[in-house]
Amino acid sequence: MTVPQDPVEAAQARADARERAAEIAERRLADARADARSLAQQNEKLNVTLREARESLLAMRAQLEALSNPPQAHGVVLGVPEPGLADVFVGGRVLRVAVSPDLTEPQLRAGSSVLLNEAMMLVATGPEAAQFDVVVVRDVLADGRLLVGGGGDDEHLLTAAAALGDVQPGQSVAADRRAGLALWVVERSDVNELLLDEVPDVDYADIGGLGAQIEQIRDAVELPFLHRDLYARYQLPAPKGVLLYGPPGCGKTMIAKAVANSLAEQVGGGVGSHFLNIKGPELLNKYVGETERQIRVIFATAREHAADGRPVIVFFDEMDSLFRTRGSGVSSDMESTVVPQLLSEIDGVEGLTNVIIIGATNREDLIDPAILRPGRLDSKIKLDRPDAAAAREILAKYLTDETPLNPGDSSRDPGDPSRHPGERRDLPTQPAADFRQALIHATVERLYSTSDENRFLEVTYASGDREVLFVKDFTSGAMLANIVGRAKKAAIKDVLAGGDDGVRLDHLLTACADEIAENEDLPNTTNPDDWARISGRKGERITFMRTLRGGRQVNQ
Repeated sequence: MTVPQDPVEAAQARADARERAAEIAERRLADARADARSLAQQNEKLNVTLREARESLLAMRAQLEALSNPPQAHGVVLGVPEPGLADVFVGGRVLRVAVSPDLTEPQLRAGSSVLLNEAMMLVATGPEAAQFDVVVVRDVLADGRLLVGGGGDDEHLLTAAAALGDVQPGQSVAADRRAGLALWVVERSDVNELLLDEVPDVDYADIGGLGAQIEQIRDAVELPFLHRDLYARYQLPAPKGVLLYGPPGCGKTMIAKAVANSLAEQVGGGVGSHFLNIKGPELLNKYVGETERQIRVIFATAREHAADGRPVIVFFDEMDSLFRTRGSGVSSDMESTVVPQLLSEIDGVEGLTNVIIIGATNREDLIDPAILRPGRLDSKIKLDRPDAAAAREILAKYLTDETPLNPGDSSRDPGDPSRHPGERRDLPTQPAADFRQALIHATVERLYSTSDENRFLEVTYASGDREVLFVKDFTSGAMLANIVGRAKKAAIKDVLAGGDDGVRLDHLLTACADEIAENEDLPNTTNPDDWARISGRKGERITFMRTLRGGRQVNQ
C-alpha cells in the first residue's frame, strides 16, 4: 500500500520537473538557432559560388563566340557617294560597300578608319593606323589635290582628307600613300621654334660703344617702316638685307635683338613685329634637299606673317656656315644648291614685302659674293673691336649706379709705382658717381696700355715683317662684360667671408689679369691666317705666331 506523499513535496517535485523541461527547451532552441545560422552561412557561400560559376560560364561563352567570329578587315574611307554606301580602300583594293544602319554619316568622312565584316559590310569605326608617311606639299592643284614629295625626286598626287583643312606649299602632312590620302598637317617644331613668341628684351640703350653702327642699322631697317610714305614718294625701295660682320663678341647678336625689340615697340601700326632666329648650323642636314626645304619654309613663314603689314626680321646667325662661296672647295658641294635657294627667295617672283634679312658672321670673306651684292644684302655694317672710349662706354653699361661700390680707405693712387704688387689697391674716397668713373678709367688703362705687361702676341707676316699685338688688340665687348662679372663675383665672395661690401678696384684689376691669362693660350698656330681672319685682322697674310706673356716670348 503506497504511502500518501506530502503535498508540499509533491508541489516541489512538479516545480523541479517544469524547470528541467524549460532548460531542455532553451538548449534545444539555442542549438536550432546555431544550426540555422550555419545553414545561412553555407547558403550564402553556395550563392557566391553559383554567381562566380555563372560569370565564368558567361565569360567562356563570350570567348567562344569571339573565337567563332570571322576576322574583320581594316579599311580607310575614300568617300561617301550616297547614303548607305561608302568607297573604302581595304587590302590593296578600292571597294564600294554597304554601310551598317548603326553608323551615322558624319562618322564616315574621307580618311576615317573603319572595320568591315566577312560580308564586306562597313560595321564600325576602327582605330587609327599605327604608321603613316610624312611628305612635303609641293603644290596645291586647282581641283584641291596635293602634289607632294617624299625623298629625292619622288612625287605623288594625294586627295586631301576632310580633316586636313587649309594647307600651304612647304608644309608637312601625314599621308596614306597607298590609299592616296593626305590626312592631317604635321607641325614641324624645327621651323615653328624659329618664330620667337617673346620679343628680345635687349634695347639700343643696353649696347655700348656702337653708336655709329646702331645708327646705320636703324637707317636700314626702321626708316622704311616708319616712313613708308616718304620712301614711296622718292620711289626708294626698302633694303632687303643687312650684314653685320666683325670679330666674335663685339655685339652682332645684341644689335639684332635690339632691332627686333625696337620694331616691336615702334613699327607695324601698333601690331608689333616678328623675329625669326635661324642658327646657321641647325639647318644643315645630311639628306639631299632638306636644307633647301627648310629655307623655303622659313621664307614662306616670313611672308605669311608679313602679309598684314607687320615687319618680319629673318636673322641668320653664323651665316658663313650655310652660304659659303660656291666652288671654293672650302666645304662640300652643298652650297651649290643652298646658295641659289636663298637667292631665289630674296629675288623671287613673290618678293619680300615687309621682310628684311639680317646676317651675322665673323668670316664675311667666306660668304658667296652673289649674296653680298647690292640689291640683296644692301647694307654691310662692320663691328670693330672697341677702342678705349668705346670700352669705357661698355663698362658703364655693366658698372651701373645700382652696382654696390667700395672706395676703400687708402689714398694711394693706383698708378703709384711705389705700391707693392700685392698691396691692396684702392682709389681715394670721393662721390659715388666720380668713383664709378674712376673705376672704369683705371680698368680701361689696365687693358689698353702698351706696357710690357700687356704684350700679347707676336705675328710674322708673309713678307717677313713682324708685329707685336697687345691686349687692347683683342679686347671685345664680351670680354669687358666678363671682367665686370668676375669682379662682382669676387665682391660677393668677400661679403660672404665677412669682408666689406661693394666692388673695389682690386676686384677689377684682378679680373683683368685673370681674363688675360685665360685667353693667352687661345691663338692656334695650326692655321695662323684663318685665326687672324676670325679675330678681325684681315691685312697681310700671317704665317707664324707666338705668345708673349708679360714680356716673355713663348714659342707655340
